[in-house]
Formats: sequence, structure tokens, C-alpha cells
Amino acid sequence: MRIARFSIDGNVAFGAVEGDKPDELVLDIIKGIPFADFQLSGTKVPLSKVRLLPPVLPNKVVAYGRNYADHAKELGNEVPDVPFAFFKPSTSVIGPGDDIQYPSFSADVHHEAELAVVIGRMCREVPRERVKDVIFGYTCANDITARDVQKREKQWARAKGFDTSCPLGPWVETGLDLETASDLTIQLTVNGEQRQLGRTSEMIHPIEDLIVNISEAMTLLPGDVILTGTPAGVGPLTVGDEVAVTIEGIGTLTNKVVKRG
Repeated sequence: MRIARFSIDGNVAFGAVEGDKPDELVLDIIKGIPFADFQLSGTKVPLSKVRLLPPVLPNKVVAYGRNYADHAKELGNEVPDVPFAFFKPSTSVIGPGDDIQYPSFSADVHHEAELAVVIGRMCREVPRERVKDVIFGYTCANDITARDVQKREKQWARAKGFDTSCPLGPWVETGLDLETASDLTIQLTVNGEQRQLGRTSEMIHPIEDLIVNISEAMTLLPGDVILTGTPAGVGPLTVGDEVAVTIEGIGTLTNKVVKRG
């Protein structure tokens, strides 16, 4: 099931996305919230009539760096022996169609296509064999990075945590099992030109290891998001660019880069 969060007539709701053709998709409005038992209302609205929002509002976004060997190599970094985590604040999250605002303090902003894992239940110290039980679903993410700031400041709070640096969407796909999600095509285009292409099977540390790693340290809450790393091919964005992340079996997340006003 594809679960979207959307706004219509000033109201915010969740809905199940139905249909196969992009111009014929409809939303069946959900009664309640998707992280608990819910029912479909039977009230349907065309997707074209709503504004899609970030599919979840995470308490925290935990991101993993250098989790694809070719990406680590292209930036001249060593491959970490253990998962390497950092945070993006909730204020960095935007949805499909929202603008990525080019920060005034950077002159070298890069795209990074990533598979995002959405947590479905409160959990801590998750054993590897139970990881599948705490996953709600998967969505597309773009870990927008001020590369010059990242290099200059050594730590990544400003470089990866600025407003609009975490596009998520277009919805959460709940129908993928862990094995399938661990071998999906992930690609990114800028203005229609392919920049990144890889498979989630190329991760150094798989999804299970990432969730075990972070849940050893802290409690994960429903709606929290885990970014799993980016394949090679990262590169600069400029004002006016349209950047799209597409992940097999999930969908496409598209955003435009604008000057920060």
C-alpha cells in the first residue's frame, strides 16, 4: 500500500494511493493515522486535486554517511568499518514539489539520492532478526548537502541540516518486504539528465545493521526516518534545477532549487 499525507481545502489527512496511471491516481482517505489500526473511509479524491506533503513528520531523521563504497571513493573518503550516523533536524524536511532553498552560506550544494526507511513503532535495542517488524515502509529521500561547508566545518550540522535539505516522498510504500527493499534500483536526474544510478544492494552496511546500530543508542518513534546512504554520482545543484529521485517499486520525488528568499 502507498500511504500519502496531503492537504486539501486547508485540511491535512492521510490517504491510500490507488491506481497505476499517473494521471488517474486517487486517494482513499484514511480514518485515523497509519501507524495504528486504521480503516479506509471510501471517500476518494483525485491526487491531482490535492497538495502532497512530506509523507511523515519525523521526530528525528537519522542519516548514514559513506554507506556506498563508490560514493566514499569519489569524495576521497575511507569506507567506515562501522555505520557512520548523523542527524538532520525535523525542520529540514520538505515534501514532493516543495522548493529546495539554496542556502546563502554555501556556494556548492549537492544532491544525494537515498532510500529512506520509515519506522512504524516505538522501539529500542532492536535485534537483527526483528528489524522487519519495526519498519512501516519506504520512501525516497534527497540528502541535500552544502559540500563546501561540510568540508570546511568538519562536522555536518549546518552542511546537512539547513532548512529544506531533506526532501521526502512522494509517499510511503508499505508493501515492500525487507529482502526486496535491499535490492532496488535508485537513480537521480537533474533537469532530466541522469546523475546517479545504483542499487540498494550496494550498501556497505545493510538496512538491518543501520537500525540495530541506532536503536542501540536511542529510542526510535513511529514516523522516524532512517536515510541509508547514497550511491556514487553526487554533484552540484544550481538555482533553477529540477532534481528527481526515483526508486524502483516506490516512486519519484521531484523538487526544484530556488534562491533562498
